[in-house]
Amino acid sequence: MKKILMIATGGTIASKGTADGLAPELTSQDILHYIPSLKDICEVETLQLCNLDSTNISMEHWMMMANAIEEKYEKYDGFVICHGTDTMAYTASALSYLVQHSPKPIVLTGSQKPVDMEITDARANLLDSFIYASSDDACGVQIVFSGKVILGTRARKVRTKSFQAFTSINYPSLAVIQDGRKIQYIHQVKAATAEFYHKMDQKVGLLKLIPGIDGDYLRYFLERNDAIIIESFGVGGLPMGERYHFGEAIEWGINQGKTIVMTTQVPNEGSDMTIYQVGHHLKQYDSVLEAYDMTTEAVVTKLMWILGQTREPAGIRRLFYTTVAQDILYNESR
Repeated sequence: MKKILMIATGGTIASKGTADGLAPELTSQDILHYIPSLKDICEVETLQLCNLDSTNISMEHWMMMANAIEEKYEKYDGFVICHGTDTMAYTASALSYLVQHSPKPIVLTGSQKPVDMEITDARANLLDSFIYASSDDACGVQIVFSGKVILGTRARKVRTKSFQAFTSINYPSLAVIQDGRKIQYIHQVKAATAEFYHKMDQKVGLLKLIPGIDGDYLRYFLERNDAIIIESFGVGGLPMGERYHFGEAIEWGINQGKTIVMTTQVPNEGSDMTIYQVGHHLKQYDSVLEAYDMTTEAVVTKLMWILGQTREPAGIRRLFYTTVAQDILYNESR
């Protein structure tokens, strides 16, 4: 039997009702009590890292998770992290950069209903996660949820209440779990050893464009962050003309050594700033990067990871366009 470490961090799966709404209260051992059939799948040990609503999860907790995995890595065959759904995609992306090329599986899961409810997705999600984490060909960071195995850098929460909460953006699901059996669609190549990183930079901001917004908002964000991601409309671009003065804000940010990344608010098919004039003129700036088919969650966490490694513009650009865990498939460096 494989030996799996379950790392508990809280979330809906561990929640109980209070006078003010659901709040995480169950421990890792409490959760396992509801999955007695696990004893037939693998040997499980637990680590209670924290017990938080995932709204309260931050970079500090990603580092705690990565450090715990590194510390316990040789002792276990895989890891299952119980996590709240609201920021799970961010955590999965962050761990994909902090723990790269892992030959052992690092699986995140959770639920839309607490594990102690009569009607819940928690028990099925947990069982599926341990089935996947115990399989011989599993490796790297994934989310297992509602029977789907989604690459950590490609996951997004798309439903707030339904059990089918997550989807894979611009990349197929790796596998499905049906009736307790894993059906693998995409086989990943296992690396020899995992590569752990220990630094990230929190000062990454996200600006979502709305019609009529002007460059003052971008300047405000740039003053307070080391890197800014602009979620633009469609295939990507910024409003043009004197009333918007985005150009001045972009040039000011570049002169201050800031990193600017253009992405899209549209979930599928990614950006392509060469199509329209409002995007094409931005390609003249070497410090303005384009996210192409990356998810916003991956862009945010990748920038945090990159800025933890280097502040040199050419180095930032090189790392951004380096594919990590299939996070970017189309980019201008190829």
